[in-house]
Amino acid sequence: MRLTSFTDYCIRVLTFVAVKDGSLATIDEIARHHKINRNHLMKVVFRLSQLGYLKTIQGKGGGIRMGMDPAQIRLGKLVRSTEDDLALVECFQSEACHCVIEPGCVAKKALRTALDAFFASLDEYTLADLVKPRRSLARLLELPAQ
Repeated sequence: MRLTSFTDYCIRVLTFVAVKDGSLATIDEIARHHKINRNHLMKVVFRLSQLGYLKTIQGKGGGIRMGMDPAQIRLGKLVRSTEDDLALVECFQSEACHCVIEPGCVAKKALRTALDAFFASLDEYTLADLVKPRRSLARLLELPAQ
């Protein structure tokens, strides 16, 4: 399984904003520090604000700040809400399945169990866990230490 770059960018944006610890961030700043295309980040920030993870402040002096406490943001829930297709194999989409052995296949169950374990593991982590090494992350992102 491979997560999309969209989900990767969502995690990076949330990490960046959380490391700023209440200070406003901007899309341009995040794009510069992460070397990510600004247009991609606009879509990411828009989606994260729709989901309530971020708050955006419009106008001069505006920016982005956390919309939720990082300790309340479970990584598994974030990934589930940003990935469009979690079907590892065709048979996970019953209406699109053309596999002749699907009715008796054990691999489907094994893959479902693995996917469930993957998300159970991610659900153990919060955004607060990801930003615990705040000083190190701030240094790597070339941000003032909070």
